[in-house]
Amino acid sequence: MKLTWMMTMMITIMMRMSCSGVGGASELSFLKEPSDVIAVKDRPLMLDCLVEGEGPISITWRKDGVAVETGVLANGTLLISSFSKKRRGNATDAGEYDCAARNRYGMLISRKARVQLASLPKFVSHPQSVVVDEGGVARLTCQVNGIPEANISWHKDRRPLSTQDHRYTLLPNGVLHINAVRQNDSGLFRCVASNVAKTRYSHEARLSVTRAGSRTYKEPVILSGPQNLTINVHQTAILECIATGNPRPIVSWSRLDGRSIGVEGVQVLGSGNLMISDATLQHSGVYVCSANRPGSRSRRTALGRLVVQAPPEFVHWPQTVSRPAGGSTVFSCSATGVPKPHIIWLKNGKLLDLGANIKLANGNTTLAITRIAPSDEAIYQCIAENSAGANQASARLAISQGPDLPEAPSGLLVTPLSSSSLHLTWEKPPEDVSQHIIGYVLHIRRLGEADSEELQEAVSKTTFRHEFSNLEAATTYSIYLKAYSALGGSRQSSVVISTTLGGVPSPLSFLTKVLNQTALRVYWDLPSKPGKVEGFRLEYYRVSNPHLKGQETFPGHINTHILSNLEPHSLYEIQLAAFNGNGESPVTRHLVSLEEDKKTAAGPSCKCDWSESSRWTVLLGVHGSVACVLCFLLFVLLGYRRRKPPPAVSDVSASAEDAETRCDSAPSPVMVMLEMTPPHDSHTSCL
Repeated sequence: MKLTWMMTMMITIMMRMSCSGVGGASELSFLKEPSDVIAVKDRPLMLDCLVEGEGPISITWRKDGVAVETGVLANGTLLISSFSKKRRGNATDAGEYDCAARNRYGMLISRKARVQLASLPKFVSHPQSVVVDEGGVARLTCQVNGIPEANISWHKDRRPLSTQDHRYTLLPNGVLHINAVRQNDSGLFRCVASNVAKTRYSHEARLSVTRAGSRTYKEPVILSGPQNLTINVHQTAILECIATGNPRPIVSWSRLDGRSIGVEGVQVLGSGNLMISDATLQHSGVYVCSANRPGSRSRRTALGRLVVQAPPEFVHWPQTVSRPAGGSTVFSCSATGVPKPHIIWLKNGKLLDLGANIKLANGNTTLAITRIAPSDEAIYQCIAENSAGANQASARLAISQGPDLPEAPSGLLVTPLSSSSLHLTWEKPPEDVSQHIIGYVLHIRRLGEADSEELQEAVSKTTFRHEFSNLEAATTYSIYLKAYSALGGSRQSSVVISTTLGGVPSPLSFLTKVLNQTALRVYWDLPSKPGKVEGFRLEYYRVSNPHLKGQETFPGHINTHILSNLEPHSLYEIQLAAFNGNGESPVTRHLVSLEEDKKTAAGPSCKCDWSESSRWTVLLGVHGSVACVLCFLLFVLLGYRRRKPPPAVSDVSASAEDAETRCDSAPSPVMVMLEMTPPHDSHTSCL
């Protein structure tokens, strides 16, 4: 079922025209939000927060979720006069800051700005001394983690290393390559790291160069291959690859997936390092560095993965709307990004609380608000976040007074037409009402299905009947209708329930559990799909008094019930059936005895016809079996006595005769059972 395109567009356009006065200058929005910044100790820091909208507007600030009491200027800017690493109680000015803007329509929260203190700790690793053959390749490296990232240069013998020599390649991550090493490259090398916080010097490492003798053949060897790297779009990626061998190997690059690396923004640094400037999502992939011996197929390879992330960008964002009390609205918000953004919603700056009338669907991209109340009037924010960044959009829900809104449609009547269609009719409104109506929207969903799964169809204002098609067979649907004018939608009509043709529900399976001598619980399975049942009928009665029955009826989402105030020490028959608009399923029966303990009394579903005589036959048969067991035990006892010293013959005969007399004269339940059943059904005798 799809919305009628023309009617949907017409209703949407008219509704937007009616809401044109809601937006405009009254809308609260950020012109400038605080951004990530690195602060210097004991220096001032300013964070911007520029807002537009209907005044008066108040601006407040939070740090790590706690209100900032001082430093807010009249224009909303936050001023920290002297940035401190530690204050009283070990607190620091570093943290996450956001600003909140409020006017009479609601509150808006800015993005979180990360404020860090500039620092340059000690080196994580220092350059190590190396020995290299003349004409070979030298690699020196150091590592330091600075905020902001340190600028690294190199000194040789305590003097800045000249970068004019094309044999020297300095990579931003603290790596120095020296190609075609010469004797005069020998010396002491050290890293120099500097940022706004300070400058640090690494330990010195010695580069020793051995004189070239007979240049023996050496297979290509990759001294350092590309490392896995994650960057954001528009940043620069450098993939290192340095190789040695004799003759000197040729370094080349390719992609593992066979795609071309391209030439725009791509260049080779030094003898084989790959630099990609202004990276895009298409640059993500596994890169292969190959070191090939000239004139042969001998080569070595190394792989590194480049991941390019993209911060969220909105594809759809929520729009400000005006709706009457009791109406409904939907805000849509979807964003693209790598990795896929996660979406959260705020209401007046606080995390949105979901409820019976506020639902999120489709991965939080759709916010549906039904039965709108004054408490729902607010500014709603959609925030899209991933590891590359965050983005936010906002919209306001206003409640219109709407005295001229159309009344809810009435007289809904639905009739099943087939296994896949239903026919709906409703009353034509009075002429003075219908002239303001621009169309109707029908809402249909399977009974028990979530509101978010609801389907809608728009129809003309001159239409008072509609046929729903392509429905599921033997399925119950819930349907209601709303009328729309240029000012908004009416309240929803009364809900009607109907089932498509195609049969009754399947027989149920259920379990019973005795809770005590007067109560038991019944459990049953719900259908795997909503709408397959309209409800359940549960009947129960004592087997000894089948004419006195109890009955309960439940809606289609209930699957358990407790039967209480039952007669203790009694046998009950439980009957359960499901029903829809086409009728009732076959009944499933269980017998439950209230003399059982609290274990689950669950046997296979019984579909046989329990007649009164057959029940008594089973019960008396059980008692007869018990009597036979007792007789058997008596004869075992007599046999044991016979093992004693034999008495006089007359005594033995008398004992046997007495035993036989006792068995024959005892009122045997087995014999009673035989009298109530046909002779061919059972042949039981006393042992």
